[in-house]
Amino acid sequence: MPRLNRDGVNIHYEVHGSGPPLILTHGYSSTSEMWQGQITALSRHHQLVLWDMRGHGQSDYPEDPAAYSEALTVGDIAALLDAVGAGQAIVGGLSLGGYMSLAFYRGHPERVRALLIIDTGPGFKKDEARDAWNKRAHETADRFDREGLAVLKSLSAERASVSHRDATGLARAARGMLTQRDAGVMETLPAIRVPSLVVVGADDTPFLAASDYMAAKIPGAEKVTILAASHAANIDQPEAFNAAVLAFLDRIEGKPAQRAAS
Repeated sequence: MPRLNRDGVNIHYEVHGSGPPLILTHGYSSTSEMWQGQITALSRHHQLVLWDMRGHGQSDYPEDPAAYSEALTVGDIAALLDAVGAGQAIVGGLSLGGYMSLAFYRGHPERVRALLIIDTGPGFKKDEARDAWNKRAHETADRFDREGLAVLKSLSAERASVSHRDATGLARAARGMLTQRDAGVMETLPAIRVPSLVVVGADDTPFLAASDYMAAKIPGAEKVTILAASHAANIDQPEAFNAAVLAFLDRIEGKPAQRAAS
């Protein structure tokens, strides 16, 4: 599999299929393996790019805490698009990956053809709520430091079976990438000018209100709720998830109109 060198940090990625570029980013403490149920469906007519965030999976786990941040993750996405020759792409992800996709739009709106925001929150307006989130992120990091990868066994199903070399990268990623500094991403929502699909599992209680909020704030956004699915809607109900995403991709590429006219 190809690897991208980002100032000495090697980023693992893979490319499937050909067509309009589509990059998907996994959630915190998961890996690109979480998209296995989407590869066949989404690569049929698209160049599907999957990757492991720094500190995760087959990417490098740099020892410097400063090597983990929102800005560097956004830079990684831009560099990956450069590596596959994509000036513009459909950009999406789940949970932290969805938040980073919104952050990527904030920094590089001209490079985003459309957004797929899956089981994600856009951040926090109030400092108190952000501080509480950051406290939990630091507690997660501390737990990975103490207990290692055994922590994953107590988390959701999509993370209990993932493969990381050790827990050091996850701890540093929690402190540097999972934590948030401001409300910049949330404040960007009304300025988004590309087709956007918000997807949430019906049982993903912590993210239901956030999904409603994003669907209301992003102009023209569509929202799909996947029944009998929790935080990893794409894993819990892959057929329903794939159908929703493919229908959205068809709409933004004009395929329904073409089929109706034929």
